[in-house]
Amino acid sequence: MMCGSKCFLVKMENNGTKQIKQVIARNPIGARKVIRGKYGAGVEILSVREEKRHF
Repeated sequence: MMCGSKCFLVKMENNGTKQIKQVIARNPIGARKVIRGKYGAGVEILSVREEKRHF
């Protein structure tokens, strides 16, 4: 885990199914890069939102 990293919720569509994944990254662009690296360039990313932490 890098300094300044946050948790993001990524809504994506892969092979016709919609999924929500948690990704740890510094910014929304980094979260998109993690998803594309894991699932390939064919995945369609619908939204990237920062998960609010509730303590």
